[in-house]
Amino acid sequence: MAILKVKGIRKSFGDNEVLSGIDLDVEKGDVVAVIGPSGGGKTTLLRCINFLERADSGSLEFDGKTYDLSKINKKEILDIRKKTAFVFQNYNLFLNKTALQNVTEGLIVARKIPKDEAEKKGREMLLRVGLPDRADFYPNQLSGGQQQRVAIARALATDPEIIYFDEPTSALDPELTGEVLSVMRELAKDGMTMIVVTHELGFARNAASRVIFLDKGRIAEENTAEEFFLSPKNPRTREFIEAISQK
Repeated sequence: MAILKVKGIRKSFGDNEVLSGIDLDVEKGDVVAVIGPSGGGKTTLLRCINFLERADSGSLEFDGKTYDLSKINKKEILDIRKKTAFVFQNYNLFLNKTALQNVTEGLIVARKIPKDEAEKKGREMLLRVGLPDRADFYPNQLSGGQQQRVAIARALATDPEIIYFDEPTSALDPELTGEVLSVMRELAKDGMTMIVVTHELGFARNAASRVIFLDKGRIAEENTAEEFFLSPKNPRTREFIEAISQK
């Protein structure tokens, strides 16, 4: 049974239609990798699903409830966000708070969880992403890879049903990319439901259950990761994979 269903999602910026009627079903435990060229609509799709952008039209079904994306209200958005999490390209950490405080802030302020309980949860999540010894470090004392792992710990702390990742390694040096992808692979093994916009084809091939190729605002191809990379059907998909693989 699908945990998330998106139907007919459209989004334009002025005369530029960025999403041209996207349909997407996500099952519990799925890891859906969304790949494609720059400007193809990948990030806009994620932002519309999480209401960082307002879609022009389309519907979203989540946890058995259906919402009109163009008319959804603030309370409905908050209800959905309580069960989802978003990991940004550039970490979005509070620079004046420690790693632990970044993880616990939302628990204490938004969810009214007692501080000691939130800190216990926060330390558990930092351990899960391999940073138990960095709880008292500030973001400027951490590498980019460590900051992104703190951001993942923050997402995990809310016990989300699904996590959205928007190119989580794009701001990292190649040597730091591996540590973030390693954490994400472990989450995939643990059954975390994820939608991952990524340019890391190795991750898509090895960790994703399904891969979607988004081009010019449309899904040009969708398949299991194995079939997608072994025998892509769309010539544009083959061209893209070959181009990226040669970099």
